[in-house]
Amino acid sequence: MDKKKGITMPDTFVIVFFVVALMALLTYIIPAGQFETKETTFMQGGEEQTKTVLVPDSFSYVKGEDGEPATQGVSLFEEGGGAGFLNYIFEGLVSGDKWGSAVGVVAFILIIGGAFGIIMKTRAIEDSILKMIDHTKGREALIIPLMFLLFSLGGAVFGMGEEAIAFAMILVPVVIALGYDAITAIMITYVATQIGFATSWMNPFGVAIAQGVAGIPVLSGAPFRIGMWAFFTLVGIVYTWIYASRIRKDPKRSLSYDSDAYFREDFKHTDIKSNFGTGHILILLTILAGVAWIVWGVVERAYYIPEIATQFFTIGLVAGIIGIIFKMNDMTVNGIADGFKEGAKDLLPAALIVGMAKGIVIILGGDNPAEASVLNTILHAAGGIVEDVPTALSAWIMYVFQSVFNFFVVSGSGQAALTMPLMSPLADLAGVTRQVAVLAFQLGDGFTNMIVPTSAALMGTLGVARLDWGKWFKFQIKFQALLFTFASIIIVIAVLIGFK
Repeated sequence: MDKKKGITMPDTFVIVFFVVALMALLTYIIPAGQFETKETTFMQGGEEQTKTVLVPDSFSYVKGEDGEPATQGVSLFEEGGGAGFLNYIFEGLVSGDKWGSAVGVVAFILIIGGAFGIIMKTRAIEDSILKMIDHTKGREALIIPLMFLLFSLGGAVFGMGEEAIAFAMILVPVVIALGYDAITAIMITYVATQIGFATSWMNPFGVAIAQGVAGIPVLSGAPFRIGMWAFFTLVGIVYTWIYASRIRKDPKRSLSYDSDAYFREDFKHTDIKSNFGTGHILILLTILAGVAWIVWGVVERAYYIPEIATQFFTIGLVAGIIGIIFKMNDMTVNGIADGFKEGAKDLLPAALIVGMAKGIVIILGGDNPAEASVLNTILHAAGGIVEDVPTALSAWIMYVFQSVFNFFVVSGSGQAALTMPLMSPLADLAGVTRQVAVLAFQLGDGFTNMIVPTSAALMGTLGVARLDWGKWFKFQIKFQALLFTFASIIIVIAVLIGFK
């Protein structure tokens, strides 16, 4: 062995295990608490929406036999479907429903993996990549700003997030073939969507719900947010372009260089003289039409995980049929089944990690404000911090809190329902406008989605790129610090101009 010894980055599964262990320890230290809840309604898109939210001043601790706040330390193992420490994987995987994490996202990841496995079986993607490389020599760098802008717009307009997993399956090999790395591909897909999500003026799953719960006009304050979106999108493009240029000059500088070998080897065994014909064009048009169908469904019909997963399955099925008709890579009916199984198998680790990460929240008692949990106690304690401090500092503390709380509740709509009923009246007391409180929520929620291991969409995208979360963290932490600094400045500016 001539490799130098050094610190080995722990596997993502190992990292999540120790995070779960830490959360289990907290259940013996922090007493559990709960809130009362109520139904609140608001108008969105001309329709009345209903959300279950907590009542701000209703927090109470769970009392022990001595009448004092009591901890609910998690046990090592629970029977009857309980949430013990060793139950966290299974309980995490089966938590939720088809509309979200974890079971819905797990199914979503496996289905889109299978769908793109069929597409990959036809070799339409590989041959298209080779054709594109041949026609873009000298102009490869244009893919970075163009893709970043489009994905950021997707995050801002219709809350694009989990969909980035599917697109990463296409763009990771493309970007690596062009001389960049998987990290660049993640930046122009998933990271771009979260910049759009965090700075959106119309995202129906984030800012719209937060404004409705906060009791201010839905989609108000759009001019300020559009300017903010343009600024942060430009920051993301420039940062990614500079990074990608350095990697292209020296690929071995990349933290993903070793894991990218899978994609480089794949291209070594690809026939560089592959034909590009009618079948390839039809499959690419199928993917394009499918994407248009998905965008239409999300914007016009509020499609979410169940519908989008089926849409991707349809895209894969149609691509497989085209492959059979045009005899692409000797495609057969059994080949469609084989491609689906191979694609799903490749994303199985990503699906598992989603369930494991959800186990973190379950160990803390869940994210239901009406049920006793350590998470509710953390939320209540944070609420008291913003009182009796200068206005700008109060707003910044709200932003920091939302950033930290997003580790536990990654769902934008879920976090809005949990935190905005508490933060809105606290903002009134602190002299901060509710619009600024919403701004603190969306920036804290969106930006930390790019780094927290509890984000199903992030972990799915990293799984597609075959990149461990530890390596991603090492890269992303610098960009995260840059975003945090700029976001803090934006929050202070919003306070000073009285953003309403």
